[in-house]
Amino acid sequence: MIFEGLPTTPRAEELVDKAFSRAARAGRAKRGHEAQESMLRTAGNVLSDNLENVVTSWPDFGFDVDPFYYELADAIVDVDRLRQALSQVMWASRQIEELRDEYTTKIRNSDVDTARKHRKQAFARMADVMDQIEDDLRYIGDSRDQLKVLPDIRPDEPAIVVAGYPNVGKSSFVNRVTRASNQIAEYPFTTKGVQIGHFERNHVRYQIVDTPGLLDRPEDERNDIERQAVSALEHLADAVVFVLDPSGDCGYPLDVQLELREEVRELFGADVPLLTVANKHDRFEAVKAESVDATMSVTEEENVETVLDMAVDAVGYEPDLPTRDGE
Repeated sequence: MIFEGLPTTPRAEELVDKAFSRAARAGRAKRGHEAQESMLRTAGNVLSDNLENVVTSWPDFGFDVDPFYYELADAIVDVDRLRQALSQVMWASRQIEELRDEYTTKIRNSDVDTARKHRKQAFARMADVMDQIEDDLRYIGDSRDQLKVLPDIRPDEPAIVVAGYPNVGKSSFVNRVTRASNQIAEYPFTTKGVQIGHFERNHVRYQIVDTPGLLDRPEDERNDIERQAVSALEHLADAVVFVLDPSGDCGYPLDVQLELREEVRELFGADVPLLTVANKHDRFEAVKAESVDATMSVTEEENVETVLDMAVDAVGYEPDLPTRDGE
């Protein structure tokens, strides 16, 4: 997952302490101008290199982050604020490099006592730069802690999103078709774990996602963060399986379930196929006229594989296979 390997972000005070401690050790090994210059360069390098590493460890949101993860990240943290913080940290890295080079020249062109004053002045100015980005480093660190636990959903693999009201059999369906290969992950903006399962057809791995707390109720019942999370799913889904419980035992009347289905259909648009599947198909009489594409009974293990095959066909994924001539 794109944010999983992000390193811990140091605090400004930690970096300053680290840089000046190493500088002191470097200075003890030398004398005169050489000691002052060594201390200056050591401190400057530690600060500038660590700050640059903070920035370069992050993917470029403008080029490297898939729209799905961009929307998902923006639902959790303010991506514009994060990008601004990263920009400020890179600015600080460059500023400290300039201070290092500026004061190196001054040290070389002065007597030893003045050189010591120049080094101390450089340290003070470097510390001031670090004070200016204290909040930026903290925001980057907090963002990293929140984003690194996002579920490992792969935008480059075909994905089937399962929707429908609670208790209609969505999770049972996902468990059944993925068996032991599903994982439960938590979105920070939902109160329930999100089920992400995998299965294979013709050597292609498919993802199947059940999103309790997002696509199991009308749009006007979602908060702003949940709406943005749903927007992220729009970038992910290659097909949607909408599960109905025609018996109404789920606690929601059939007409209410059908209203949610039409809302989900409109949400994903005409480019994303939507299959309507009636679970507990012994009660199929109730939905014969409701454009149901298939029926199944997860508990009886009837037609489940058929529904899965229909979803795969709806995705219509064609992997790029190399030809003999490499074209």
